[in-house]
Amino acid sequence: MTLLLTEADVRSLLTIPIALEVVEDSLRQQGNGELVLHPRRRIKLPDNALLHYMAAGDSVRGYFGIKLYTAVRGLARFVVPLFRSTTGEMAALIEADALGQLRTGAASGVATKYLANANARTACIIGTGYQARTQLEAVATVRRLERVRAFGRDPGRRETFCREMSERIGVTVQAMNSGEEAVRGADILITATSATKVVLEGAWLTPGMHINAMGANWPQKRELDEAAVGRANKIVVDSIEQSKMEAGDLIHAFAEDQSRWNAVQELAQIVAGKAPGRTSADQITLFKSNGIATWDLAAAVRVYEMAVARGMGKSIPIWQSEKQE
Repeated sequence: MTLLLTEADVRSLLTIPIALEVVEDSLRQQGNGELVLHPRRRIKLPDNALLHYMAAGDSVRGYFGIKLYTAVRGLARFVVPLFRSTTGEMAALIEADALGQLRTGAASGVATKYLANANARTACIIGTGYQARTQLEAVATVRRLERVRAFGRDPGRRETFCREMSERIGVTVQAMNSGEEAVRGADILITATSATKVVLEGAWLTPGMHINAMGANWPQKRELDEAAVGRANKIVVDSIEQSKMEAGDLIHAFAEDQSRWNAVQELAQIVAGKAPGRTSADQITLFKSNGIATWDLAAAVRVYEMAVARGMGKSIPIWQSEKQE
């Protein structure tokens, strides 16, 4: 039987600390060559309806997973079918909106752990929407923040975000009137927007900053200008193959010199101890996150195993042949 897990089930099981653990472990496996990863693909129909799909396999734990999601008329729907690689059976069908939000935030948290200065105490976030919450919560989990500044285009949503996140992370989140005002002097920067135009300029950066850029995963979109990318001494991504397809920030910046891709590292190599992270306090480090299927797979496996242990979810019959008389 297949276990159906709803958004409510996922939210009751998966937390930022657990997501940080499974994403970091997944990155270590990726760096050690234990996972198979297929980058995201998209189907777009003439009416702009979109289907996105991305897949991964884990031979150590014995699972395949694929994340499927549609984006139609402004509404996105996510699901992860989880299969056992030893039998081919579908172990679980998991609603995956919250799962994706948590694993994406956790990835920035892991990047911050390995790339930000250990004494980083001031964070800035540009973007105050759905994804911004787990981004900030994950960063606050791996660094002892003392000051947080936030900017978003909508003043009402910005104030709500600051009030709610101040309570959630136990640090006052101050609303700022511009991105530049929020960025100046911060140790850790997060961009989590749906913007199609630049929200972070290189002129605002100072030595020692770490940047988590996660909002643009289409080749024509970007959050950082060429100067911001150019000032980064170390550029790290989740998947070089996928980044060449959809990391607009880097695609734009590297357009005139494709050899710059040769200096880009994967976070998995750093987590696995096969490449250095930050090597000096003055470096500007950049993690360009697009989101990869191995994180979805790792989170789905953990959620499924916790649900089974707690007797949660609903069994649904799939591929169950009727008994012959």
